[in-house]
This record gives sequence, structure tokens and C-alpha cells, in this order.
Amino acid sequence: MSRPDSEQNSEETKGLTVLQVVMSVLSAFFGVQSESNRRRDFEHGKPLHFIIAGLILAAAFVGAIALVVVLITP
Repeated sequence: MSRPDSEQNSEETKGLTVLQVVMSVLSAFFGVQSESNRRRDFEHGKPLHFIIAGLILAAAFVGAIALVVVLITP
């Protein structure tokens, strides 16, 4: 099923949502990004958004590991 040209063009000019960026970064952490999402990210995403999301999620991961270690060690 094909979309009308006006709807398809407006979708192509929009950037990615915050949720799409976060899901792409999480997929990159696990190494399971689909080809269609990778292509979408490179065509419509801004590198700065992925860098910021990656730094925040990496810091959250390190913080969670540190919290677990503090909680399980006496």
C-alpha cells in the first residue's frame, strides 16, 4: 500500500523523535539495529542527538552498575 506523496514528503523532512533516537542508541549498545532503522537514522538523524543520547545512556548504565555494587557489598 502506497502513501500519498504529500504525507510521504512531510514524513521524510521531519527529524527523528526522542524515542526513536533512544531506541536506536539502545539497539547500538546491543548491536541489533535493523537495516531500515539504520538507514532512517543516517538519512534523518543528527549526529549530535545520538552522541548526547549515547553519553546519557552510558552514564546511566555505569551509575546503575555502581548502585548495584554498592547495594550488594557490605
